[in-house]
Amino acid sequence: MYEIYDKWPEIAKKSYNSDIQVAEFKDIDHIVFVGMGGSGAMGDMFSSILSKTNTHVSVVKGYVLPKTIDKNSLVIFTSVSGNTIETLSAIKEIKKYDCNTISFSSGGLLEKYCKKNNFEHRKIIKNHSPRASFITYLYSMIKILEDIVPIKKNQVTNSIKELKILNKKISSKNLTDKNPAIKIAKEISGIPLIYYPWGLQASAIRFKNSLQENTKMHAIVEDVVEASHNGVVAWEKKSEVFPIILKGYDDYIKTKERWEIMKTYFKNNEIKYGEISSIKGDILSKLIYLVYLLDYSTIYKAVLNKIDPTPVKSIDYIKSQLK
Repeated sequence: MYEIYDKWPEIAKKSYNSDIQVAEFKDIDHIVFVGMGGSGAMGDMFSSILSKTNTHVSVVKGYVLPKTIDKNSLVIFTSVSGNTIETLSAIKEIKKYDCNTISFSSGGLLEKYCKKNNFEHRKIIKNHSPRASFITYLYSMIKILEDIVPIKKNQVTNSIKELKILNKKISSKNLTDKNPAIKIAKEISGIPLIYYPWGLQASAIRFKNSLQENTKMHAIVEDVVEASHNGVVAWEKKSEVFPIILKGYDDYIKTKERWEIMKTYFKNNEIKYGEISSIKGDILSKLIYLVYLLDYSTIYKAVLNKIDPTPVKSIDYIKSQLK
């Protein structure tokens, strides 16, 4: 798996600069992202990227589409394998709606269904596994959806530049204590609880999912502001939970205040915690920096725990039982 991660900057550049056909959609004010697992991460990413725009975003991780879909909606189905049962079920419901649609997969039943029903589809290769293919799908989709996703070319270029800089620090060629991903891996203990701010939810969810799949450990995510109204009470009782503060370089001023209050609370109650910050820059650069850093930390954590990060036997079992 690490061979693919070492090539992420190169893959990102190649995916964005490919000659894949750009989709043409007009008057879109509602985008629905449908997908599960590593494929579903695309919805989380684009939801964060579009969070400060006038476009309404829905993320569907299941079988049922929202009833709010109309002629100004774009429904995007993503399944790296092309055989995700929930996504295949959802796309069969699309005929009920007067809307725009496009699908992405490496082939499989999704591609066949789209061809049969004359639905727009783009074939994107799979790299190792859906979660490792994240970078290929993200930058390919940014290119394909450039007419409706407000990401400028210089932002894409900057994000790839940041990936290259980070790669030199965290790749398998730098297996030293100076590697920030290894430092994070060594710090993680117990059950990680990841606190995130508005806008960085995608990175937090991805971190949780990668911990679960790669490291085979339980993990939790909570919005730091919402947690201040409920979740924080759980710290009144000792547990094996390890809090991780995942903050943005330029979080909202009241969120920054919340971080300081949380850290003071942890210190006063002798609760050990981790702290990870995004880089300065646009939303794409912040998100992809954190995803790359934290994904690699989960691989290193698996290695430190003498666990093979690749197999996902429990997922395979559940899939085998579904009809």
